[in-house]
Amino acid sequence: MTAGHDGVCVADDGCRLAYTLTGPADAPPLVLANSLGTDRGLWAAQLEALSARHRVLGYDTRGHGRSDAPAGDYTIARLGRDVLALLDHLGVARADVCGVSIGGLTALWLGIHAGDRVRRLVLANTAARVGSDTFWTERMRLVRDDGVASLADVTMERWFTPGFRAARPDVVARMRATLLATLASGYLGCCAALRDADLQNDAASVTAPTLVVTGRHDVATPPELGEWLAATIPGARLATFDAAHLANVECAAAFTAAVDQFLS
Repeated sequence: MTAGHDGVCVADDGCRLAYTLTGPADAPPLVLANSLGTDRGLWAAQLEALSARHRVLGYDTRGHGRSDAPAGDYTIARLGRDVLALLDHLGVARADVCGVSIGGLTALWLGIHAGDRVRRLVLANTAARVGSDTFWTERMRLVRDDGVASLADVTMERWFTPGFRAARPDVVARMRATLLATLASGYLGCCAALRDADLQNDAASVTAPTLVVTGRHDVATPPELGEWLAATIPGARLATFDAAHLANVECAAAFTAAVDQFLS
């Protein structure tokens, strides 16, 4: 694996997007899109294996990590155009795209609206419609009133099963710290994108080969939502893991193997 290269891309609205490139320069490109409240470090357990055969572009979703966190509501279309800006910046015509949660919804948007730029899709712990207006409105109210820290306990319970939290407190602590470092403006912007996004009527138009990943214990995006995606997207495959919302962390080795096999 080649050493990582960090960079910054400026989107068309001036938002700076931080990214890291790893893997052989001539390998097939693979974009990794993180979930709400995480950053590109979400993929730590996958990076070495995937970078052996892919040119991996890990980036911080707008509002997260070292990317800018402009105030105001974001949209899934905006997050999708950010990925296209990164691909254009790097001179990449087509790429595989793997995303978790809001990252998976962003990947789905790309499959629908920019199919010529997408080679294959991995949609992990996501759905064509995530949550409800009521859920996201209340979540945003809590963050405005009490900050992102007010969500830390309940978020760890949604991200990981009790067994994983007990067995790997080190990993949970690292993920919690990442959540706490997320700026309220970025968290709120992405909550608005999740509140407003509904791709249910368009999912069947995806033509890229697709792998859908679900977690049996995922209450944020329950397995039946992933099963619907797999049944709706023509030819899609389904992989289910004994995990909650972050299957790539909780079942890291099995997740990596499934994605690597699908992409290879």
